[in-house]
Amino acid sequence: MSFSPPPGPGAPPMPSRRLFVQGAAAGGVVAGLVASGLPARAFAAAGPVVATAPQVLTGPDVQLSIGESLANFTGRTRPAITVNGSLPAPILRWREGDTVSVRVANRLQAHPTSIHWHGILLPANMDGVPGLSFNGIAPGEAYQYRFTLKQSGTYWYHSHSMFQEQAGLYGALIIDPLQPAPYRFDREHVIMLSDWTDMDPGALFRRMKKLAEFDNYYKRTLPDFLRDVRRDGWGAATADRGMWGRMRMTPTDISDINAHTYTYLLNGTAPAGNWTGLFRSGEKVLLRFINGGSMTYFDVRIPGLKMTVVAADGQYIHPVSIDEFRIAPAETFDVIVEPSGQDAFTIFCQDMGRTGFAAGTLAVRHGLQAPIPARDPRPLLTMGDMGHDMGHDMGSMGHDMAGMGHDMKGMEGGCGASMGHAAHGGSDKAPRHPASEKGNPLIDMQSMATEPKLDDPGIGLRDNGRTVLTYGAMRSLFDDPDGREPSREVELHLTGHMEKFSWSFDGIPFASAEPLRLNYGERMRIVLVNDTMMQHPIHLHGVWSDLENADGQFHLRKHTIDMPPGTRRTYRVRADALGRWAYHCHLLYHMEAGMMREVRIEE
Repeated sequence: MSFSPPPGPGAPPMPSRRLFVQGAAAGGVVAGLVASGLPARAFAAAGPVVATAPQVLTGPDVQLSIGESLANFTGRTRPAITVNGSLPAPILRWREGDTVSVRVANRLQAHPTSIHWHGILLPANMDGVPGLSFNGIAPGEAYQYRFTLKQSGTYWYHSHSMFQEQAGLYGALIIDPLQPAPYRFDREHVIMLSDWTDMDPGALFRRMKKLAEFDNYYKRTLPDFLRDVRRDGWGAATADRGMWGRMRMTPTDISDINAHTYTYLLNGTAPAGNWTGLFRSGEKVLLRFINGGSMTYFDVRIPGLKMTVVAADGQYIHPVSIDEFRIAPAETFDVIVEPSGQDAFTIFCQDMGRTGFAAGTLAVRHGLQAPIPARDPRPLLTMGDMGHDMGHDMGSMGHDMAGMGHDMKGMEGGCGASMGHAAHGGSDKAPRHPASEKGNPLIDMQSMATEPKLDDPGIGLRDNGRTVLTYGAMRSLFDDPDGREPSREVELHLTGHMEKFSWSFDGIPFASAEPLRLNYGERMRIVLVNDTMMQHPIHLHGVWSDLENADGQFHLRKHTIDMPPGTRRTYRVRADALGRWAYHCHLLYHMEAGMMREVRIEE
C-alpha cells in the first residue's frame, strides 16, 4: 500500500483489496520496456503482460545485464530492477567442480549494483558485498566474477546494494553434484518465493523508521482485554498489558511488513496468475524451494501431499516426512513429493502473520487449479515466545526492567533471573547481557529466559494438526566435516527497538561496531541470543554455519540460521576463508537499519 493520492477524473480505478493481495492475473514484467531514460508518464501508459518462465543459463561463461524494466503485479505498473530483463533473474545451472565466469554489466542509469552468491564458498573479492569485498559495479561498468564451485545443491543470488533485492534483483542458482544424489526423482521444479511492493523500497524503509507499526492492523482491543480478564483474571490481564506497553510492543507484531503492503509471488507470479509445474501421476517430483523474500517468512504446504525434505540450504539431510515447513528469508529446502490420485495440487505459502499468501499449482497439464485453502487463524505472540514465562503468577516473577531503559515500577514484579537461562549445553543459568545493552536507547526489549527451541515448530504452527518441520527434526547426512571441538566462543545478542526501527548486534549498529575478528583455520563457536520479539534469519558469508543440538554436538550444516524470539542457538564455524565478510540479519530492512557486522578472517 503506497501513499498515492486518490485517482482523479478519468484515471483508472485503484486496485481492490482482493486484487492487491492476490495480484493481477496477468501480472509480471512488461516485456521489452526498459525504464532507463523513460519519462514518468511512460510507466502509466504501459500495460501488463503474462509473466514468462525465467530463462535457464548454463555453461561456464555467463553474461548478466542488470537494468530497469516495468512490472505490474497489482494493477499498477511500476519500475523494477531485472536481470536480462526478467524477474526473478535467470536460473543459473552449473556443475560442482566447474570454474565459472560471470560478467555482470550495470545498465542502471544512476545507481551502482552488485551480486552476492548466497551460500557459495568463494574468495572474498568474488562475494559481491560493496564496501567489504569490492567497490560495487558503477553505472555503465561491468565486473567479472570468477570462482570454482566447491559444493552442490539449491542456492540463490541477489543484490547486496541498498534495496535492489526488494525491487527484483534475485534469482535461483542450482549446482548439480558430481556424485549422484542420495535420493531419486523423475523431474524437478524451482519454487522461488518473494515479496513485491509497489512502493519505492527506499520510501518503504523511511516509512518503517517513522512508523514501524504501519502494517499492524490487528492490535488488541477492549473486547480482547475483557476476554483476557474473564480467562486469566484482572491481575494477570492488566500485568500482561502493562508489560507489552512498557516494552512498546503488541502481541500482534508478527512481521514488520505484511500483505497490506506486499504482494507475494511464486516464481514471479501472483496467486491469480496460477504458476503451474507439470507432473505425471506417480512420478517423484523434486521441488527446490528458495525464499527470496526481503522481509517475509512463508509457511508452505501442499494439501493432499506429504513432503519429504532431503536437503536444507543445499546440504543433504536424513529424509524427513512432513506436511508443512516454515522457510525463513534466504533459506532453501529441497522436498520430494509423489502426486497421484488427482490432477492438480495447490502449493500454498501463507505468510507467518496470515495476512496473505503466494500460491501455485502442480498439475498434469496447464490450465488446472486445485482449491486454495483458507489461511490459518492469525497467531498472537506470548511472553513465553519472548523468553518471558507468563505461565505463572506475575507477582512471583521478580524482574527489574530498568536496564532496558524502561520504568517498570508500575508492574508488580517482572521476569527475573529465577526463570532460568538455557545455554548451549542445555543447563539453566541466569541471563548474561553485554554491557552495551544496559541503558541503551536503541534497545527496548530483552529476553530473560532463552533456550534452543530446536523442536518448536514456531508461532502459529504448534498443534495445528499437521506435521511441521523443525530444526531438531533435520540432521545432516554427514558427520562434522571438521571434527575439532571449538577452541573459543563468541556470544552475540540480537537487539532492537521497535518504535525507532533500530536493529543491531549487542545494541551496537553496524556503523558503530568493530569487526568480529577470527583467526584463519580456527574452529570456533558462535552463540546467538535473540533479545527481540521478532524472528531473525542470520547469515554469515564465506563459511558454513554448523548448527549444534541442545547438547552442543554437531547437528545441521546451514548458511542461514533462523532465530525465533526467545532463542539461544549455537553453531560452529571453521574460519577457512581469508578476507572481510558480511554477517547480518537477512531481513533486508533490519540489515539496513543496523543488524550487521563485519567479520575479518586473518592470518
